[in-house]
Amino acid sequence: MAHARAYHTATLLPDGRVLIAGGDDDSGPLASAELYDPATGIFSRTGSMAQARERHTATLLPDGHVLVAGGIGAGGFPSGILASAELYDPATGTFSRTGSMRHVRLEHTATLLPDGRVLMAGGYGASAELYDPASGTFSPTGSMTIARVTFGAALLPDGRVLIAGGEGACLGCTQFLATAELYNPATGTFARTGSMARGRIAPTATLLSTGRVLVAGGQTGLHATIASAELYDPASGRFSATGSMAHARYSQDATLLADGRLLIAGGLDNSAASLATAEVYDPATGRFSATRPMAVGRNSQTATLLPDGRVLIAGGVNDSGVLASSELYRP
Repeated sequence: MAHARAYHTATLLPDGRVLIAGGDDDSGPLASAELYDPATGIFSRTGSMAQARERHTATLLPDGHVLVAGGIGAGGFPSGILASAELYDPATGTFSRTGSMRHVRLEHTATLLPDGRVLMAGGYGASAELYDPASGTFSPTGSMTIARVTFGAALLPDGRVLIAGGEGACLGCTQFLATAELYNPATGTFARTGSMARGRIAPTATLLSTGRVLVAGGQTGLHATIASAELYDPASGRFSATGSMAHARYSQDATLLADGRLLIAGGLDNSAASLATAEVYDPATGRFSATRPMAVGRNSQTATLLPDGRVLIAGGVNDSGVLASSELYRP
């Protein structure tokens, strides 16, 4: 990449290019952005964001624009947590301001709903809100049943959104949440659903081709990184055990491949060392199997499925520092 970055976002655009935005280069949050072209294998600069940010969300809207929201800016934690949002226009290569969120959000989730609105949930609070592309504004919706950050979120086939795990809010303690809840766009409310067997901070949650959601890895306690995974069944509202990963990891990437398998790559192990290992989950067997490792260990990188079935893994950080390198995974 043109710039080393971690805690950034990567968004596949309708024309097949990938927008890389923001992040941190170890000197502070970045406003810069760049585009990866799979046809040439080259990154090129594009317009910068109005505000430097990291740990934000980026969501491709139905009209081809990308909504970038929240995160943390130059002010640091907690005063630098952002409510601002902006839109990237691939036609002009520029960012422009849009309405701000009603609440500052960091390590929240953004989920595109079937009607084109975007659900923003959590991020050091239980509140949630909806972005309407037609008006360019955010409006309140029902709050989650519990405040949480660094949790997993997945859009279900029926249009509801599963929220699972994460870190809860308690005075002077850390809660590793096993609870899960569902957001119903029809009613604008959250409701409890079945809980996981283990509390998990920083897991991945991915909708599989089977209609179930795989929640994998994370930390279930201080210095307790786990390899286990669980499946959520929307029909029963329950989690069940499935095969475990070969390597315990948290803050990893999960990418659904074109053939329905799931690629898990990188992350941190129990000693907070960056992993280069990767593995693939097969929904047909319920098992993980090792695949070729990355060239270098990475955490806080991005992984993007390209139109030709390859996966672009970009940036991140390891013991050597923040990375500008990228690599391609070929299934």
